[in-house]
Amino acid sequence: MFMDTIVQLPIFLKGLLVTIGVSVPGFLLGLLVGLMLLLMARAPFALLRWFAATYVSFIRGTPLLVQIFFVYYALPGLTGVNIPAFVAGFLSLSFNSGAFVTEIFRGGLSSLPQGQWEAADALGLSRSTTWRRVILPQLFIRVLPPLTNEFTMLVKASPLLSVITVVELTRSAQLVMLQTYMPVEAYLVAAALYFVVLTSMSHVTRRVESWSERSRA
Repeated sequence: MFMDTIVQLPIFLKGLLVTIGVSVPGFLLGLLVGLMLLLMARAPFALLRWFAATYVSFIRGTPLLVQIFFVYYALPGLTGVNIPAFVAGFLSLSFNSGAFVTEIFRGGLSSLPQGQWEAADALGLSRSTTWRRVILPQLFIRVLPPLTNEFTMLVKASPLLSVITVVELTRSAQLVMLQTYMPVEAYLVAAALYFVVLTSMSHVTRRVESWSERSRA
């Protein structure tokens, strides 16, 4: 009986590729959004600080599902540009993750010694050079574990994209279940694939952390 589900493995793998394809770029763009918001939050202009604070509060205060619907259904109406479901899903995850990444960066930044800034000023480094050469390399190492957790949460949130017709891993399991009428087996395969991907990601992160600690020793 289980073989009826196993033979549908290509459908699961195709769904897994969509999950990875929407989660990885979404997370990378979320990193960029989070970094830009962090810089805005520390800018000398009140308007930029207000925008960053409002963005983070709005995203954290609204459900991801509503944000997905907004990007897929409302944004094309406002911009006049039709957005494919996959792109809308990718953008929704990015915009959502960016707010949480900002908070991760903010927490990591507060843990850096103030002496780092003072030493850079004493050396005559410009603000942009201080960020690129001194602050950001240390910041990324410090926030690597919570960033890994954020990526994990993003992958786990990706099944919500099925509401805008993105056929990711969970939706693929539903399609297989409709063919085989064996929900237990279908969702067991999907859960196993999620487990393999996320566990592998955690393992790679631990290796990077270990390498970083050895290089700083």
